[in-house]
Amino acid sequence: MKRHFFGTDGIRGRVGEEPVTPETVLKLGWAAGRVLLAEGDDRGSVLIGKDTRISGYLLESALEAGLAAAGADIRLIGPMPTPGIAYLTRTARAQAGIVISASHNPYEDNGIKFFSSSGTKLPDDVECAIEAMMRRPMRTVPSAELGKVRRFADAAGRYIEFCKSTFPCRLGLGGLKVVVDCAHGAAYQIAPHVFEELGAHVVAIGNAPDGFNINRECGSTCPETLRTAVLSEKADLGIALDGDGDRVIMVDHTGRIIDGDRILYMIAAHRQRMGIPVPGVAGTLMSNVGLEQALRRLGIPFGRAAVGDRYVMALLSEQGWDLGGEASGHVICLDKATTGDGVIAALQVLAAMRESESSLAELGEGMHVYPQTIVNVTLNRGVSAREVVHAPAVLALLKDVERFLGHEGRVVLRPSGTEPVVRVMVEAAEAHTVIELTQQLASAVAKAAAEADVA
Repeated sequence: MKRHFFGTDGIRGRVGEEPVTPETVLKLGWAAGRVLLAEGDDRGSVLIGKDTRISGYLLESALEAGLAAAGADIRLIGPMPTPGIAYLTRTARAQAGIVISASHNPYEDNGIKFFSSSGTKLPDDVECAIEAMMRRPMRTVPSAELGKVRRFADAAGRYIEFCKSTFPCRLGLGGLKVVVDCAHGAAYQIAPHVFEELGAHVVAIGNAPDGFNINRECGSTCPETLRTAVLSEKADLGIALDGDGDRVIMVDHTGRIIDGDRILYMIAAHRQRMGIPVPGVAGTLMSNVGLEQALRRLGIPFGRAAVGDRYVMALLSEQGWDLGGEASGHVICLDKATTGDGVIAALQVLAAMRESESSLAELGEGMHVYPQTIVNVTLNRGVSAREVVHAPAVLALLKDVERFLGHEGRVVLRPSGTEPVVRVMVEAAEAHTVIELTQQLASAVAKAAAEADVA
């Protein structure tokens, strides 16, 4: 069944516009409650957590009412990173977990993500069943069967201890000065404590959310803020998370930005040095070719999935691998957690630094990053990204660019699964070539989008 509400990462959009309205989220909560209760063997409970957006209160209340009307019991967690909610869902034996977050998007957006009882994303067939239920009339269960609501005690403490448990107990972070940028998001009460309790001297920034400043000029989508802080503090390294804590970008002591591709390489290379099997690494269509080449030199297979952690997870499952991720900072270590986790990924890099007695800069020396530029072309409402990407003029230019690059570069044009944009990516050996070709392609896409808007 074609899904109307669910995208590549749950339901997401501008608050107050469909599908992120109180009415639709209320119906969503009811439909999810009906489907999830039918899936389980008992009444169970559903966990609800959120990031720090002002709209979280509104959507939390709507979900709570819908789930209770379906007869589901609810446990409210409050602000908590997405991977923390996945962990708590699994360990608390909940029927499901729900995250209210739009991840790296600005505060005006919000969304809903679901986790199964095992702490993984809901299967497609369950999402389709929820959408089918949403088309039915909403009927409240009898009063004696209504769901109850209670707070989840010490959720933050439990997740902090779990994160620390993924770091080797024989090691510590004493002597390291680390800047941690929490993006004014869900990890602001979590991440600084994790690194501090492991012994690091932590300088926390982006840790004063007000409901409106999430991801604003901070976090993994704006690593320049972290870079400035690392250099001014003369820190050993910096760690930037996104609004819901499932992405991480790092900065070394020289100010060099370390993206998800290089983080994947560091973890894989260190595991191999330690004699830990690395049967393969999963990336995406946007992963830098330098990662693929560096892993090939180590004899580690590399596979590309469609963009989105859902598809990276599918490839990992298909191949039986543990390690995968995206350049944007989604890094998945399935031997440590059931989903991408920014804090846990950073801890694996820090463990590699400690065990190899290397700096962050030294740890990534084996990988050469090809120049790569990504431009987002914003679309007006109602314009089909797919039609824009397949416009004749765009396809003709794309063919010319690919012919020009040959085997010395790559081009990717793709609609975003979470925003109304078309992403234009060009990768080549020379930076000036990358910039010029990206501008040409982005201009062609923008022109096609304007023509589609007029039509």
